[in-house]
Amino acid sequence: MIEIFRTSEGTLLKLTEIMEGSWIAMTNPSATELLEIAEATGIDIDHLRAPLDEEERARIEVEDNYTLILVDIPSLEKRNDKDRYVTIPLGIIVAQDYLITVCLEETSILKCFIDGRVRDFYTYKKTRFILQMLYRNASTFLQYLRTIDRKSEEIERKLHISTQNRELIDLLELEKSLVYFTTSLRSNEVVFEKMLKLETIKHYPEDEDLLEDLIIENKQAIEMANIYNGILTGIMGTFASIISNNQNIVMKFLAAITIVLSIPTMIASFYGMNFVEIPGKDNPYGFYLITLAALVLTAIIVLIFRKKKVF
Repeated sequence: MIEIFRTSEGTLLKLTEIMEGSWIAMTNPSATELLEIAEATGIDIDHLRAPLDEEERARIEVEDNYTLILVDIPSLEKRNDKDRYVTIPLGIIVAQDYLITVCLEETSILKCFIDGRVRDFYTYKKTRFILQMLYRNASTFLQYLRTIDRKSEEIERKLHISTQNRELIDLLELEKSLVYFTTSLRSNEVVFEKMLKLETIKHYPEDEDLLEDLIIENKQAIEMANIYNGILTGIMGTFASIISNNQNIVMKFLAAITIVLSIPTMIASFYGMNFVEIPGKDNPYGFYLITLAALVLTAIIVLIFRKKKVF
């Protein structure tokens, strides 16, 4: 899908053709749409296609007539009826007369601009527009990180009640998401540093505050991702040890029960042998005496085990 926008008198207008100062928003474009924009703007089609590869790394490429900025943005996808947090590339192509964004799916980072929820937004102020997008991206990372933290606390409460593999698998998924986020945030930070040194992207004094907020927001996201990742790693290690310890306790209890039950079983098996002479066979109370002896021995073993805290 291709949408063309331009800010006029503080209002975002949707256009049917590319004009000076316009914003071309491409969301999961087809091969025909990619070719159409490449021919209309003179941009290499490989650069337009690059953000559509989920494995594409964050980077900056400077060409003669335009600059390609690739950053990672957070995304939420469903897998087995569960939320999974991943990152996907967002391509920003800055030319002299227009700006192009290319993304594999519709994202809230760009939608907030289309819906008019961003103040002081102008499509023809390309540097500010880029900084605003990157700031929204860092804020979205922070929002998702807080959601991951709440989910991990919820899973931790469940683990206190029932130590199941399902909860540990959910924690593992969250830990993987944090690894993706940390890697992407660090890659984006490198892109920011390179972008500040580019002469092709003009810098204006009125954008200094926004740039400072962007750097602070991104660093905060990196720190939060590292903290949450460390917490999750500790939780998984602790509860894995708890599960292993609980299993050892159950096995020890079953072994003790087996030993206790083996005493009367062993006595009964001795007297069940088919021999003529068996001690106490002529005693009318022989059965009761043997049963009592078995119970006494069993009770002694139980007391010994209780003393040693086996039970």
